[in-house]
Amino acid sequence: MNSVLRSLPVYLLSTVGKSGRNQLAQKLAADDLTLRHMAVLADLADAGPSAQRELCGRLSIDPSDMVQTLDDLEGAGLARRERDTADRRRYRVSLTPAGRRMLTRTMRHAQAVADEVLAPLSPAERETLVTLLQRLV
Repeated sequence: MNSVLRSLPVYLLSTVGKSGRNQLAQKLAADDLTLRHMAVLADLADAGPSAQRELCGRLSIDPSDMVQTLDDLEGAGLARRERDTADRRRYRVSLTPAGRRMLTRTMRHAQAVADEVLAPLSPAERETLVTLLQRLV
């Protein structure tokens, strides 16, 4: 690889990110899921039942894309939309028990991909990398 490119952190992050993203996307596809589906499941597990608008904001997903994503998750029995009792114009989205189980499965996939992508790093280096990436995000 060109040494000029190897000196660019953004290029290196992109290359590693693409590899990990593609590997994880393939694993999720076996369960008819996408990275966006996984992100919504994980966010709901972290934040609890949420308004669709809140999900869009936290995950930077366009509202029309969120509707399709939630349609998919609801159709698969992984999430549930209900009218918000405080404001009937809004829907609140929550995980179902099947959604929690699927999130556990997807997180195992994500860990397996991380283990493969980060194999050249020691456990301490991985921890440092995650800490640095969290700061950047």
